[in-house]
Amino acid sequence: MELGSGAMSARRELLVARWLGRVEYEDALELQHRLHTGESSYLLLLEHPPIYTLGVRADPAHMLVSPESVGARAIPTDRGGDITYHGPGQLVGYPIIDVPIVPDATPTYVHGIEGVVVSVLAEYGIAAFHLEGYPGVWTGESGNERKIAAIGVKLARGRSMHGFALNVSTDMAMFSHIVPCGIANKPVTSMALEGVSVPVAEVASKMVAAFAKSFGFSGIDLAGVDLSAGGESARRVDSGRSRLEVRLAKAGFNAAEAVPFAARKPEWVRRTAVMGEEYRSIGGLVEGLNLVTVCQEAGCPNIYECWKDGTATFMINGESCTRACAFCLVDTSKPLPLDPREPERVAEAVDRLGLNFAVLTAVARDDLPDGGAGAFAQTIRAIKERNQGCKVEVLIPDLKGMVEPLEQIFAARPDVLNHNLETVLRLHRAIRPSANYVRTLALLARAASAGLVVKSGLIVGMGESREELEGAMRDLREAGVEILTVGQYLRPTRRHLPVARYYRPEEFAEIRASALSMGFRYVESSPLARSSYHAKRGSEAADRISS
Repeated sequence: MELGSGAMSARRELLVARWLGRVEYEDALELQHRLHTGESSYLLLLEHPPIYTLGVRADPAHMLVSPESVGARAIPTDRGGDITYHGPGQLVGYPIIDVPIVPDATPTYVHGIEGVVVSVLAEYGIAAFHLEGYPGVWTGESGNERKIAAIGVKLARGRSMHGFALNVSTDMAMFSHIVPCGIANKPVTSMALEGVSVPVAEVASKMVAAFAKSFGFSGIDLAGVDLSAGGESARRVDSGRSRLEVRLAKAGFNAAEAVPFAARKPEWVRRTAVMGEEYRSIGGLVEGLNLVTVCQEAGCPNIYECWKDGTATFMINGESCTRACAFCLVDTSKPLPLDPREPERVAEAVDRLGLNFAVLTAVARDDLPDGGAGAFAQTIRAIKERNQGCKVEVLIPDLKGMVEPLEQIFAARPDVLNHNLETVLRLHRAIRPSANYVRTLALLARAASAGLVVKSGLIVGMGESREELEGAMRDLREAGVEILTVGQYLRPTRRHLPVARYYRPEEFAEIRASALSMGFRYVESSPLARSSYHAKRGSEAADRISS
């Protein structure tokens, strides 16, 4: 049935719906704030780790225990309402959509969301309703009402944030440590307690359809992550296959149709090695200063072209990565301690090469308290102090989502901040088991909010569809990314992810045109494009457009 009324259910175009799996609350909040500044309509569906959130009218006395004592955290937030709990087994929905500025806009919008939840519960045989004077969704008999979903929203400048939290299979004991939503005399319940055992992801799928219908969307761009990909559960499924093979199978990667490792590559992804004077000069300088380049470590196919042009991407913080992404050739092993003299050596190399645009990247250093952020900041400053007028682009790891270390890099003011999304949402956990799709988007959103030029990259040919690729590009643009690179995946060894297919040059041209139509300032899309390929051109293009 149609829910909501009047302008609230006016005809709309596309609803971008994302089932995101387990997401840290701060990352989801950062992404909401960035999406709120845009124009696209989003419905983010996810679960949080155990957390108590306090709305703007929350009474601290309603937190009955120390959150840490029950394995949770407490965070003040800018939504309405009192205190509530979020955790595994609870479907959280954050709609970021336009809401007409009309009298009683907030209660009308809240009732519209309540109606969506009511309609989904009805599909499972749970009779739910709005209870006058009590926000949220309720079930049960008169005098024995039980709250099954909380509602807490914020409307600002005609756009919505925050949303609802539906208890599907939540640990209800966590609600005993608070006065839920400030209501002391009425219990909370879940779908499981009401006799319905169902996966959260299934409920999320039904919620998308109900929300789109209720709020009048004519189309849906839906993407989702496979929560079961990776980890112990994957290893238990089939011990005869590698972890990667199991994760890929769970994410829908069809290995039987992949390109055989020994198959000859198409001519448009082959490079001829030209080891001229410039190549030998840079190689000698890098070796002499005991530096590392990602050009060498990652086996980049463009090394001969870039080094011929006198450019190189310096890899700081060591050669050993603490992660093992399925597509990457960089060594994975226990890293060595950082070299405190490395920032000055990189600055010297930039000076001796006469560069006016330097690119820095690094392995993931999850073993370090700051993830290696301090060394990034030191190297940026060292380059700029020694080479007046030299611009610096950094390609950084996600720092495990740590905000303070990230802000150290922001404070050093790199001219371009790059962090790669790499692949689409469905494949993300299979291919990047230590990363997180939303964490990446939140990092990029934070960089955009800090006033930096933001860049990201995608690799194609890893099993994604064109529709999924378009959706990932849309997510990046809405997160604040201005420069985009899209390149073909090339399998480094038999141990790595197989190539699903090779994109033709004309397809890369189509991808570039599509990305530009989304509002990216510069797009490098070609078979051999990599994160730092033509990096200076991207920075110059962004400067021209912004000036």
